[in-house]
Amino acid sequence: MIELLRTNDLVLISRVETILADSGIAVFLADRHMSALEGSLSFLPRRILVDEDEAVLARTILQDAGLGPELRDG
Repeated sequence: MIELLRTNDLVLISRVETILADSGIAVFLADRHMSALEGSLSFLPRRILVDEDEAVLARTILQDAGLGPELRDG
């Protein structure tokens, strides 16, 4: 799996999940429960991961949606 972005912004996470799901790309949200355990103090950001085979397409779709600056290099 390839990490596309890392954030604590729940609205951004929801938006990315929706955009990618609408494009047929499965998303794995890592650290969802770890963020809750640490008390939502933003110590542990959540990571959005996609399958390695879909990473380039997912990046393109998110860039086209105006989310390019949010993406991690890779």
